[in-house]
Amino acid sequence: MERLRWSPCGNYRVNYFEEIKIFDTHFGYFFLTLFIAALACLPFFCDSYLMFIFNMIGVNIIAALGLNLLTGFTGQISIGHAAFVGIGGYTAGILATKLGLPFLLALPAAGFVAAFVGLIFGLPSLRLKGLYLAIATLAAQFIIEYIILHWETLTNGVGGIYMPKPTIFGINVGSDHAFFYVNYSVVLLCLFFSKNLVRTRIGRAFTAIRDNDRAAEAMGISLYGYKLLAFAIGSFYAGLAGCMWAYCITAISPEQYGIGLSIEYLAMIIIGGLGSNLGSVFGAVFMTSLHEVLRVFAEHILSVLPQFVGILMAIREFVFGLIIITFLIFEPDGLANRWRLIKAYFRLWPFSF
Repeated sequence: MERLRWSPCGNYRVNYFEEIKIFDTHFGYFFLTLFIAALACLPFFCDSYLMFIFNMIGVNIIAALGLNLLTGFTGQISIGHAAFVGIGGYTAGILATKLGLPFLLALPAAGFVAAFVGLIFGLPSLRLKGLYLAIATLAAQFIIEYIILHWETLTNGVGGIYMPKPTIFGINVGSDHAFFYVNYSVVLLCLFFSKNLVRTRIGRAFTAIRDNDRAAEAMGISLYGYKLLAFAIGSFYAGLAGCMWAYCITAISPEQYGIGLSIEYLAMIIIGGLGSNLGSVFGAVFMTSLHEVLRVFAEHILSVLPQFVGILMAIREFVFGLIIITFLIFEPDGLANRWRLIKAYFRLWPFSF
């Protein structure tokens, strides 16, 4: 009987413990352990530039996870996610520079402040949805940008904030190599929390609201409560990402958190896969890598043909947009769905059914 419970066509679960397991087979745990070990060894083989890129990928993964919980799982479209990342970054900067709080206290504080602001700007979701909610979050983007730029006594305005080196229990982790371990520890914790959250009653309520909010309300799900909770959790993730970003680049300014960054976060979860935690990872890796590839390519061409600087900048933006459109046309379900198809192919091979 034990040998008949699993087959290439699927899993047959016979108790609740098997239902709530993250991995169905031991290979999943083995692959996860192997992946974490590879991450731990990565700084020994990379220079500071590559470590900075990997750190930015980690920051974007955290931010994309939060937006995917809000938009992908709950169906609440947000075009102001970068503003909440900015709140997290400035909260960490203010607490670190003006109050002298250490990194381990500034990190959760940045998340909670962003979550509180997210609750306030999530109130329109009680009455709005779809395009109207997107416009409301766009207004939040501009309002927060304006406050950050003009509240100079707190944020230093256009001058920005220069971050101190992060320390943990007296150990300096300010270098790109040392910060990598801190950064991806937070990334793994956020992934673990998101993976388990979507399997709980809260996560199932989020999905029900996304699929049909009227049917969800008829089943007794509190739309107001769960929508606000989704905004709070998504903003909390954005605040954590903002704090990690601030310590990673050591200096923050208002122009870093513009509407363009919010659109990039939306592109990450669309390309990676809406309603998928793994899609958030794929989308963040793809978009961050794409930016660097296009930047390096443009710099290489400019070193040979400097007179085409204007044309190359336009071409760079054109290629960026073209790749996004191509994904929307040929892979609308995102890279996560492609990964599922690849796994299914090898699981069923050599059979075609």
